[in-house]
Amino acid sequence: MMRVSRSIAFMATLMGALSSRALAQVPSAPPNSDIFLARILHTGDSVHLGAAQNITHRPGYDNQPAFITDASGILYTAIDSTGQADIWRYDLRTRKSARVTSTPESEYSPTMMPGSRRFSVVRVERDSTQRLWSFRLDGKDPQLVLESLAPIGYHAWLDQFRVAVYVLGTPSTLHVVRRDGSEDEVRASHIGRTIQRVPAQDWYSFVQLDSTRTPWIVAQPFQGGAVSRLVRLPEGNEFYTWAPDGTLLSSTGTTIVRWNGMSGRGSEWLPVASASAFAVTNISRLAVSPDGQWLAFVAEPAVR
Repeated sequence: MMRVSRSIAFMATLMGALSSRALAQVPSAPPNSDIFLARILHTGDSVHLGAAQNITHRPGYDNQPAFITDASGILYTAIDSTGQADIWRYDLRTRKSARVTSTPESEYSPTMMPGSRRFSVVRVERDSTQRLWSFRLDGKDPQLVLESLAPIGYHAWLDQFRVAVYVLGTPSTLHVVRRDGSEDEVRASHIGRTIQRVPAQDWYSFVQLDSTRTPWIVAQPFQGGAVSRLVRLPEGNEFYTWAPDGTLLSSTGTTIVRWNGMSGRGSEWLPVASASAFAVTNISRLAVSPDGQWLAFVAEPAVR
């Protein structure tokens, strides 16, 4: 296990992006997924959630939530009835959503860029090439970030200059790339879809599939070196997120679970909340706000 000071706080950067070229990862008819928001509550060593609010609440695909750096809002991907994907923003103060990008291309996986007021996306260009682009927070000034690397499926910024990138292929590969294009190092293959930055020190985590296709959360220093295995993902899920206190959150079935192994408080996934309390099913992606107060998660409304 990676040896890390228990006092170091972790924050989440939910990674993930999909596109029409990612084969079965984005079906032609996207699932009816919504984004839910719940307050994270602590009682001693216990963690539980307040009432969950459906913040998108419409037919269609709303997914890939990512908190803005100051925790004032959530960027997410929405697909309309034509199959067009754009980035939207939910404002936590006004409790309203507004479209951010409106382009002929499709944008996925909004991710805040460290040290700037810009966010990056995986953009499906008109010729179906998938490359990394960035926008201002108002959705203007699109800029190509990585010119030569494609097809990109997912990404996570390590710092202002380096980004970890999931490149689609057989097998999928993990690259650590400098944004100026001067370095492109392949770090791993046969990886899963979630990459996360560990911001308190120079480490990042990702999902590594073993020889039996079992997904493990592993970690590695930014500069490379040995990969440390942390914990096996819960049954039936491939998504996770870090909370600022070093807790991992994921889900299994209809239950949100947590893992405190980094802090030495146990190595098992423990239940936090059951989806039955929120009238949802099929929980998938999760994201924690930078201040640790909110959990956004993707689920499908339960049929009553």
